[in-house]
Amino acid sequence: MNRIILQLCSLLGCFNLHAAILEKSIPYSHGDVKLEGYHAYDDALKGKRPAVLIIHQWTGLGDHEKRRAKMLAELGYNVFAADIYGAGIRPTAPAAGEEAGKYKSDRTLFRNRMLAGLEVLKQDSHTDPSKIAAVGYCFGGLGVIELARAGTDIAGVVSFHGSLASAPGMSAGKGKISAKILCLHGASDPHVQAAEVNAFQLEMSSAKADWQFVSFGGAVHAFTQESAGDDISKGVAYDKSADMRSWEDMQQFFAEIFDES
Repeated sequence: MNRIILQLCSLLGCFNLHAAILEKSIPYSHGDVKLEGYHAYDDALKGKRPAVLIIHQWTGLGDHEKRRAKMLAELGYNVFAADIYGAGIRPTAPAAGEEAGKYKSDRTLFRNRMLAGLEVLKQDSHTDPSKIAAVGYCFGGLGVIELARAGTDIAGVVSFHGSLASAPGMSAGKGKISAKILCLHGASDPHVQAAEVNAFQLEMSSAKADWQFVSFGGAVHAFTQESAGDDISKGVAYDKSADMRSWEDMQQFFAEIFDES
C-alpha cells in the first residue's frame, strides 16, 4: 500500500509539499548610509514566527551568512542578515581589518548600525517581535555580544567564534543585560585567548547575565567557515565537528529562549 501511495504522489507531484525558501536582498539605511541586507524565509509557513538577525564576519555580508540564513529559514525562522559596512562594501584582507576596526573602536556606531538591521527584521510581517534572537560570526560574534551589553530587548544572542572584549567604559552594568547569551568558542583560537575569555566571563557574571560558554577542543578561529581551509597552524580553519556541534547547540538554545519544547 505504501508503495502505491508513493507512486501516486510521484505522479501528482505531491512531494513538493513545501514552497522553496524565498531569499532576497533588502535595501535599507542608517542615517545617510545606504545598506543592503538579506532576507530568507519559508513562505509555506503561515503567520508570524520566531526571527533571527545575523551579523556578518569582518569581510562583510557574503555567501557564508546567506547560506546560514537559508539554513535557519529551513528550520522555520524568519531571517535577516544585516549589513554593517554599507551597500557594496565587501572588503578582503587587509582592508577588512581596517573596516572592522572602525566599528570595534566606535561601539556606539556599531550598536546603532546593528539596531537599524534589527528594526528591519522587527517590521517584517513574518516576525513575532517577542521572539527574536541575534547570531554573529567572528566580527559579528562580537556584534551580538554588544547588542546584549547594550540591553537590547531581544530573547537571546549566539556568538560563533567571536571576539569578546568590551570597550573602555562600555562593559555591561549589573542587571543591564536581558538577552540570554550563548558563546561558541574555539578552545585553541589564538585571536581570543584565555585572558579575554576570563575577563568576559567575569563581566557577564558581575552583570548577573544569563550566559553559557562552550569551548570546542582543538578548534581555532572561524571554525564554522569551510572557506577557511583546514590548516589549524594558521589559527584560522574550518572544523566540521565543531561546526556541527555548535549548530546543534544553537538550535537547543533557540528551543529554550523561544519556548519551542
